[in-house]
Amino acid sequence: MRLTDKKVIALVEDEFEDLELWYPILRLQEEGATVHLVGNEAGKKYIGKYGVPAVSEYAFTDIQVDEYDAILVPGGWAPDKLRRYPEVIDFVRSMNDAKKPIGQICHAGWVLISANILDGVNVTSTPGIKDDMTNAGSTWHDEAVVTDGHIISSRRPPDLPPYVKAFADKLAE
Repeated sequence: MRLTDKKVIALVEDEFEDLELWYPILRLQEEGATVHLVGNEAGKKYIGKYGVPAVSEYAFTDIQVDEYDAILVPGGWAPDKLRRYPEVIDFVRSMNDAKKPIGQICHAGWVLISANILDGVNVTSTPGIKDDMTNAGSTWHDEAVVTDGHIISSRRPPDLPPYVKAFADKLAE
């Protein structure tokens, strides 16, 4: 229960990659973290790519990002929607400025690109957005998980075990 006093934002929007949202949430909760699902609307049912629902507990406007210790951005097609919300960009920039853990997997790199925080950062992602990541100034690696300071990135669902372990380890520091 090494994460008992930690609070994490898990961003949610329609067409999230089901495992990339739920696996990290459940693993962090197993270690004692409080994880809040945060979407554009509180109490809204968002549907994942494969039909798994997720009901947001809070709206973006309901939370104070400085009360949280970390943020998770799921993959799927949700990141393309999430990056369009100014609040999401502000959350990611605030976490970056405070050097708090930012977890991103698969297409979630799009949100970090839109937040302009990847220049000079070592990352990974789905190979489909490798060019986007490198054009944002990062150095892309084809590895299951890449940790560069407080930014923890991963490629796809089979990489979830080492990704979430690396995220939890960083959060526990």
